[in-house]
Amino acid sequence: MKLVTRLMGAAVIAASAMTATPIWAEGGTLVIASTQVPRHLNGAVQSGTATAVPSTQIFASPLRYDENWEPQPYLAESWSTSDDGLTVTLNLVQGATFHDGQPITSEDVAFSLMTTKENHPFKSMFAPVESIDTPDAQTVVINLSQPHPALLLALSPALAPVLPKHIYGDGQDVKSHPRNTTDVVGSGPFMVEEFTAGEATVLKKNPNFFIEGRPKLDEIIIRIVKDPSALLIAMENGDADLYPFMAGSQEIRRLEKADHLALTDQGYAGVGPINWLAFNTKSEKLSDVRVRQAIAYAVDRDFITKALHRGVSQIQRGPIIESSPFFTADVETYDTDLDRAKALLTEAGYGDGMELTIDYIPGPKEQQQSVAEYMKSQLGKIGIDVTVRAAPDFPTWAGRVGGHDFEMTMDIVFNWGDPVIGVHRTYLCSNIRQGVIWSNTQQYCNEEVDKLLNAAAVELDPAKRKELYTEFQKILAQDVPLYTINALPYHTAYDKRLQNVPTGIWGTMHPMDMVEWSE
Repeated sequence: MKLVTRLMGAAVIAASAMTATPIWAEGGTLVIASTQVPRHLNGAVQSGTATAVPSTQIFASPLRYDENWEPQPYLAESWSTSDDGLTVTLNLVQGATFHDGQPITSEDVAFSLMTTKENHPFKSMFAPVESIDTPDAQTVVINLSQPHPALLLALSPALAPVLPKHIYGDGQDVKSHPRNTTDVVGSGPFMVEEFTAGEATVLKKNPNFFIEGRPKLDEIIIRIVKDPSALLIAMENGDADLYPFMAGSQEIRRLEKADHLALTDQGYAGVGPINWLAFNTKSEKLSDVRVRQAIAYAVDRDFITKALHRGVSQIQRGPIIESSPFFTADVETYDTDLDRAKALLTEAGYGDGMELTIDYIPGPKEQQQSVAEYMKSQLGKIGIDVTVRAAPDFPTWAGRVGGHDFEMTMDIVFNWGDPVIGVHRTYLCSNIRQGVIWSNTQQYCNEEVDKLLNAAAVELDPAKRKELYTEFQKILAQDVPLYTINALPYHTAYDKRLQNVPTGIWGTMHPMDMVEWSE
């Protein structure tokens, strides 16, 4: 059946669900609306919500996490950590199979974790993994070079998909492997029926899923709706059932008025989403820290959060999300000072002005394009002529930024629960990786920062980790490889008849095997 026909059918089903009598008691189709375009479906080599939402349905992981930050069994039915913290043993469930019927074994888990270590942009996530032993088909022994306080969290759905070794271990580059988009074989509750780049991903129920009685749904369709206005209309009309990662104040206020929809801000605790202005520190003009500091002094966070974002966003003053116990406000926060900004530019040799280009992620206009256009206006006040450069789609923007072909860019980057996973990757010298989005795309390198982050990565005492991260944040505030602006006010809108909508720490970047339609 053609994809267009399937989408039309899903729209009819969703619209019919608005009537007083539901048309199903079990099964059915869930239509998820998104503005983000995934380049492929393999979350082992690609970060971001566009990939993570479908990937976590297609691929299972060793563990999953509940809303209280507690690890729960998934492919691993139990696990243990040695007293010295250098060995973690996973005991896999019996009888789990891939979508093609092949058994999931310890060899697949070991292969997947090492593949993720080698190819994922979160370089620090599995850096301490030295080797993995597989003494039998159900046992995985992870050997660490040093203690890793965030390892169990890293084994959860959006970060550790288990791939079939018999497919991806064929010697081809896993980042460009043809099975990332066609004939995708996973280990999770849903199987890929169709993937049409830029349009939709159609997932059907895995009838042989290893958790009995799941998944509840027959089908999930992730529709790409590039026009935000059209996406809102689809939600209002019942052509789509669930809209995650909604951050626009107008969107939130508008969908709150729809009687058949519910909205929640739960499901993003592990995300730690930060909106920031990033600098290419290797570009000629921005390599001078005084220029970066001048730009920071020119920006007014209060105006952005209160006026542009209508008060739904919260100011973010550093690289670690302010809700984290590791955040410190005891740093230079660059409160708006245009005179200081002009003086710094003059010191740097740009008293007569300069020209810069700013990029932004297409899609979330209020958080990205609107702020980029504000930057053009605001930086003009200190003599910087800014050109706002649009991208036609997410892959184009990602290619520019990951390829270091930019001067400044707006960006949205997640903390991913623990700084080891989501913060270190942006600042470590070793994670400057050409062509990899959400690595150290700023090309920032400071050996003292590396030392602090590497020490925090092995420190199991929370108080001592706090001290290390405080010093890190102070150095970063002086170097300004990027300027943090606000935490995103993520919400999920969904049809009120949906049950068990994911509200754990990863939200919809988590298997939706328990989601179902009510009677």
